[in-house]
Amino acid sequence: MQDFLEKYAFGVCTRLGEKFRIPTSNIRLLFIYGSFLTFGSPVIIYLGLAFIMNFRKLLRRRNNAIWYY
Repeated sequence: MQDFLEKYAFGVCTRLGEKFRIPTSNIRLLFIYGSFLTFGSPVIIYLGLAFIMNFRKLLRRRNNAIWYY
């Protein structure tokens, strides 16, 4: 279930864990506790990171596509 959610829920925590070499579960807990303590502002950060990741993925796909004229 966790793999399914992470795959289809943007993969932000996994990507941050890989980049900073921190366990993904710790990053998830950081987002959860931060959301409770700051009344949801980490959710905005999470969604912003998800948007940036998806936008970069879209740009990579566009640059790798073969264009036919």
